[in-house]
Amino acid sequence: MLEQVELEEKHLSDYRSVVGDQVIADIKEMAQPLQGARVLHVNATAYGGGVAEMLQTLVPLMVDVGLDAQWQVIEGADEFFNVTKAAHNGLQGMDIDFTDEMKAIWQRYNEMNAEKLEGDYEFIVMHDPQPAGILHYHGGGEDQHWIWRCHIDTSEPNPAYWDFFAPYINEHEAAIFTMEQYVGPGVDFEHLAIVTPTIDPLSPKNAPIDPDEAEQIVGDFGLDLDRPIITQVSRFDPWKDPLGVIDAYRIVKKQMPEVQLALVGSMASDDPEGWYYLDKTIRHAGEDFDIHILHNYHGVGAYEVGAFQTASDVVIQKSTREGFGLVVTEALWKGKPVVGGNVGGIPLQIIDGDTGFLVDSVEECAEKTLYLLEHPDEAEEMGHAAKEHVRKNFLTTRHLTDYLSLFLDTRG
Repeated sequence: MLEQVELEEKHLSDYRSVVGDQVIADIKEMAQPLQGARVLHVNATAYGGGVAEMLQTLVPLMVDVGLDAQWQVIEGADEFFNVTKAAHNGLQGMDIDFTDEMKAIWQRYNEMNAEKLEGDYEFIVMHDPQPAGILHYHGGGEDQHWIWRCHIDTSEPNPAYWDFFAPYINEHEAAIFTMEQYVGPGVDFEHLAIVTPTIDPLSPKNAPIDPDEAEQIVGDFGLDLDRPIITQVSRFDPWKDPLGVIDAYRIVKKQMPEVQLALVGSMASDDPEGWYYLDKTIRHAGEDFDIHILHNYHGVGAYEVGAFQTASDVVIQKSTREGFGLVVTEALWKGKPVVGGNVGGIPLQIIDGDTGFLVDSVEECAEKTLYLLEHPDEAEEMGHAAKEHVRKNFLTTRHLTDYLSLFLDTRG
């Protein structure tokens, strides 16, 4: 049997103060025909990264509105997760090899996990490339609706990877992509949903933190609260470009020597490459003691991440490829304008010049960061617009609505 993720109870009514009465009433009405429906979400890890964070809220809320929803994670050793990390990068277009041995490892683990999948579920949602072959080896069942949820940008995939994965993906009745242009070539689904990720406004990371408490937490990690702080929160991953963030910070520092940089990350169980890239980031930072590189092994959990986003003067997300970028959503929700890479789902969130700035280079990133540091009143105004943009578009209640709608569509 696959490993069951134990979840805290959550109640839709608790979100009323954030989203209003009508949204809550609409969700409850939509969920009525789905009472008792058995739902299973399957992914690769119970912690680390945006997928796990979303499921920690979505699954309990599905239960609260009357569905019998569960979340399970697949089993895999380092050899499997090394392959799936390569697949993650390859499907986003990276030029890396995909050997027959790598394919065989992925197939072997998907077949093994298919054998471990037990239970009679009506809706089965497979998240990302790691479990994308389970349906193939399981065979599905009558009156089951299998859905593949893609959280990455597959608009221009490495053909070696896409040609291998596409037939497995195509076996699913339905698929969910973040943006229409992310749908890779040659796949066709009976039901296709375009759904942007969301954040939970009541989670420890996103619930309001008293500014004084946030500053105390950040100060405890060695930052000087009397000097400007720039922060990027992300995995240590080449697509997140932490090296480029350091380069941009160095340009800013020439104009504003007192500035500090925090690179805050999470080391996830399905990302062995992350340790390599963390080392690379540390080497690039050198002996600049104003660069603070921190992660969950330093005690930086969800609450501490929220504190950094709250206490920072400017938040950066200088991605060069990005499925969506929930860390952007989180910072905007805290009333911070964000300087973000003009890629993937980031432009859906950063309205250039209104909720932050979109940038295409290290130099632009430095220029816009410096502008926000030098114009705090304008930065505060942009922060207010940022929070409202998230409230209207990127909160977990909207995500729940999207899933309920897709379940109803597939049921017919």
